[in-house]
Parts: sequence; structure tokens; C-alpha cells
Amino acid sequence: MAKKVMQVLTGEAVWPPPVWLMRQAGRFLPEYRAVRATTTGFMDLATNPEKACEVTLQPVRRFGMDAAILFSDILVLPWALGQDLAFEAGEGPILPPIRDQAGVDALDVGRVRGEIRPILETVRQVRAALIEHHPDTTLIGFAGSPFTVACYMIEGGGSKEFAHVRAMAHGQPKVFADLMEKITVATITYLSAQILAGAEVAMLFGSWDGILSPRLFRTHVIAPAARIAAQLKARFPNTPIIGFPRLSGMMLGEYAHQTGVNAVALDTSAEPSLAAGMIPADMAIQGNLDPLALVAGGAALREEADMLLQAMRGRPHIFNLGHGILPQTPPEHVAELIAQIRSA
Repeated sequence: MAKKVMQVLTGEAVWPPPVWLMRQAGRFLPEYRAVRATTTGFMDLATNPEKACEVTLQPVRRFGMDAAILFSDILVLPWALGQDLAFEAGEGPILPPIRDQAGVDALDVGRVRGEIRPILETVRQVRAALIEHHPDTTLIGFAGSPFTVACYMIEGGGSKEFAHVRAMAHGQPKVFADLMEKITVATITYLSAQILAGAEVAMLFGSWDGILSPRLFRTHVIAPAARIAAQLKARFPNTPIIGFPRLSGMMLGEYAHQTGVNAVALDTSAEPSLAAGMIPADMAIQGNLDPLALVAGGAALREEADMLLQAMRGRPHIFNLGHGILPQTPPEHVAELIAQIRSA
């Protein structure tokens, strides 16, 4: 039997659609929290292949998800490039901000292959476990989009506006371009290694891609994604790519047509039927249930999920959220959602 996710990513409309949830391997599951309690921090868990494999598999075991997404973080790449990284409780990631050419020059693309070894071992272990116990489940590897990764590297952490990032893109274009070049090259290396280790799909998470003007979006979101997709497809022609250009709005169509990805993931704010009109009819769409509808559960969840199912019926569609699952999500609500999708 063909894997449903892979069928959809080759342009087939499968009904009911396959389902997985962004950040499904994480804090909303008690079994995840139990594993997390045995570690000293996020990176301790992410670089421990046995434990990272376990938490990757947990939502597959519990809910029968159609895909497993590697347990990791988009900021593993800056860490692999040599930028310090810490995750502080209640504060999120903290990095020493890069604001000049010297900071960019200090990053070392050559060290990436060595640093990502434990992540690749996790991929190998997960793929082996899926083959043995969940052969219909697709393994998704991922990286951040180069621009979104740059946001954290320049800002030094999360932000509402990423003002330093946009200021550098406008005011220090060479510095910014040099940083984007290093991230893009490292991303190709990282995703290629994940595919060789067993990832069947590669996903680019562009959580902050849509904060740019259209001109800069074309330069720093579409162009790098197209370059990454072209190089991966030249090397791995049977590995589909999912792009998630969150907040892209009216630029979604250009992204879909020009990057060469096999699927576009919609964020929560995208109106599915309008988005579908911007995307080629044979291109898969992933998304885009509001994560807070999943938290609410009950009638609100059923209504939102049904509207999305009906809007996407007849198209290649992977049911997912419009952003990552929230830590306060009751696991029983996820089970109810899966049951509703499977009975559609």
C-alpha cells in the first residue's frame, strides 16, 4: 500500500486526507514531558538519538499519524554553524546576535556535517522503527527557511517585529546577503544529510517569511527556497519538498509557482479556497486548522475541521494546523480530530 502522504505529495487527491500536526512531537503529550524530565535541556534531548527518536515516535503510536516529523528545532542549524544557542524556560531561544560582517565571517559552514551527526542518527533510528512498526507512516525531515533562521541569528531570539533583521536587509545588504548565503548552503547540506539518513520528505519552515516587503520576499524567501529545492531535486528526485512561507499573504502564489516545492503549507490566516486559487491545481496543500480551535475542542473544533475538509475536498491535501500545536492542547482533542478526519 502506498503511503498516503507520499501519494498526496505526488499530486493525488486522497480521501480522507492524511493528517499530521506541526510540533506533534512535543510538550502537549505527557509521555514527552516524562522523557524531557530526564534531560538537562532542549539541546540535550535533541542531540540524544535514542530519546529524540522516542519522542518523534510518540504521536505516531498514540494517534496513528500519517507522518512522523523529526524532533529537532530550526535553530540547530545556527548552532551547527558555530553560533551559541540556549533555550531558557519562558523565554525561548537565546543567541548572541549577529549584527556585522565579523559576526557573519565567524560562522563556519565546514563544521555543519560534524555537528549534525546526532540528528542524523535520530533520523536513522526513526526510519528503522517506522519500517518495522509503522510501515505506512512517512518520515519528514526539516530545516528552517534561510530567512526565518536569519531572523533569530540577527535578532538574538524571538521578536514581534524583527526590526534589526529588516534594518540589516535594507541598510546592510552585503552583510545580509553573505549571511543568507551561508545559511542557504548549510541548509542544503543539512537537508541532504537528513534525506540520506532516511527522511522521505523535506520541509522548510518559514515562520517569519511573510514579514518582508514583496521585493525582499522575492530576494530572501523565494530565491533561496528555489535554490534549495533545485539542488535537492537534482540529487534526490523522488524526495518531495513542503514549503511553509507563513504570513506570505498575496505572495503565496509566487512562492508556489516559482520555488519548485511539491506542497505549500498554509498558515492559520489563509482562506483555503482563495489560497487554492493561487496554487497550481495539482500541487498539494497542507494545513491549516487554527491551533486554538484544537485547544477549544468540542463543537468549535468540529466546525472548523469540517469547513477545512470541505474546502479541500477534491484537491491533494494534507490535513494539518496553521502553526504548531500548543502545549496546553488536551491530547483527547487531538484524538477527536483524527477520528473526525478519518470518518469524513
